Parts: sequence; structure tokens; C-alpha cells
Amino acid sequence: MSSDGERAGVELTNLDQPLTPDAGATKRDLVDYLDAVAERILPGLRGRPLTVLRVLRGRAPFMQKNVPKYTPDWVRTVSMWAESSHRDVRYALCDDRRTLLWLANQRAVEYHPTLGLADDIYRPTHLVLDLDPPPDSGFDAVVAAAYLVRQALSDCGLTGAVKTSGAKGVHVFVPVDDSAPVEDVAAATRALAARAEALDPGLATTAFIVEDREGKVFIDSTRSGGATVVAAYSPRLREGTPVSFPLDWSDLDRISPRDFTVHTALEVLGEKDPWHERMPAPQRLPRDLIEHGHTIPVARVAAMHEGKRRARARRTD
Repeated sequence: MSSDGERAGVELTNLDQPLTPDAGATKRDLVDYLDAVAERILPGLRGRPLTVLRVLRGRAPFMQKNVPKYTPDWVRTVSMWAESSHRDVRYALCDDRRTLLWLANQRAVEYHPTLGLADDIYRPTHLVLDLDPPPDSGFDAVVAAAYLVRQALSDCGLTGAVKTSGAKGVHVFVPVDDSAPVEDVAAATRALAARAEALDPGLATTAFIVEDREGKVFIDSTRSGGATVVAAYSPRLREGTPVSFPLDWSDLDRISPRDFTVHTALEVLGEKDPWHERMPAPQRLPRDLIEHGHTIPVARVAAMHEGKRRARARRTD
């Protein structure tokens, strides 16, 4: 393993190796980009249990929650019980530039923090709607659906910030105060998705089961509880290595997600931090929105029951 020097006390190695054959970027490009946006990406990572997507030579990319045994002792971590795997998981807390550079040197390309802080992971600081286009759809459909979400927010006195997902969709973040417990934030998320869908049901859908979406933009309201969402400014492991890029609402219909990559994003950003600049102050969720949401079934649970019902119907047929 060849050494390529040191930054912030982190030894950097093999920097000229490509991330993947179609990434259009080397490990050096990844490290340089993350170093340049460190002060902008870190506020969204600090204090939050972190899942990363790593890509190692000769292996398929993998999501990593548990930090490896060789993790330096100066990397802050937090252990949390994982109900799905029935074990404690030791997550990294990416609180500083040194940790970010260490993760980059581990070929961690994507950064997915939890919506809650480590000291209370089930109290989300943001309500999030994830807009996902149907296959073979242009970005303009997602933009139109994002405007529906913005209208639904406005109709109940809320505002949010928008960013590209770094893939084909967009994320809308609504900062919330600590007055609503997690189940109420989840309910409000469902209600906002339903209200956005109702504004144009020919364009958008909240159908969790893929075959029920009928070529519409999926407004995903399931990012709640201990969920993670890719951080603003995070690279994505896609062709060309795009990044999740903050936008002004007025810019949505003038851009393509492919405009922002580890090579181009810094020039667009300059010295600005648009995610911080455009993020509203924490807001109180309206009671009627929460009550509406509690009348809407939780998507994953409803989909599970519907899947079982359809399976029984097929067996009967």
C-alpha cells in the first residue's frame, strides 16, 4: 500500500486509484472534495450516528454501520442496540475534519447520518420527504412533484429546504422543534405526502408498493424514527460521482442533478454554504397536520398487509 502523505494527522494511501470503473473519479478526487467541503458537510454529520457506503477494490460496495476493529481511538463512536440484528452496533460520529478525512481514506463515498442526534436518536431534528422518480422519467417530473410538496407545506404554514439526492430525486427537509414526539413527526410526514399527492394525483403518488405507482413520482414519507438520509454535500456512488447538492427553490427547474459532481460542485459553491443559508429555523408542526397523519396507515405496515393479502388471493386463484 503506497502512502500519499498526511492531512490533519491522517495518513492517506493509494490516492490515484479510481473509485470504480464508471465513477470518473479517483480516491484523491474524493478526499480533496470532502476536505474542501468539510466545514459545510460536518454540521449535518456532527453528533449523529453515521452509516457510510464504502467501495473497496475487488468487492461490491457495501453499507457500513459498525466501525471496523482498526478504527483509531480518536474517532468518536456511539454504541446502539439494533433490533433488526439483535446486537449492539458501534457507529462513527463524524464530528471533525480529521474523522472525515479518515473515512474518505477508507473509501467511504456516501455519508448517511440519522435524522436524530445520538443522545436521542428517535427525536428527529428534521421532517424529510424523499421524492423518487419512476424509471425512465426525466428530472422535470420530480421538480413538478417538489413544487407540490412546497405548496402542501405552505398551505399549513411551513417552509423547507430542498436538495438533489445526488441520484435522480430530491429531498425536502423541514426543520422541526422538539415539541412533537417521533410518532407525531412521522404522522405529519405522512399527512404532508398525502396532501402533496392530492394536489395532483396524476403526477405524484404515496403508493409504497412499486407496481402500484403507475409511472408517477413517489413521495416517500417513511424517513422517520431512527432513519438515515444522505447528507447535503455528500458524494454518491453513481456514474460520474455526483453529490447531493442544496438548491434554491427557484433553481429547481433550471438544473440537472448531473450538474453537481465532485469535480464541479466546488466551483458552483464558491465560498457559500447554501444548505445552512436556506434552512429555515425549527418550526412547530400544526396539530391538525399531525391528527390528519394519524389517520393514515404507516406505509411499510400497510404494504406488508397488502402483500400478504395479494399472496393469499394468488393462492386462492
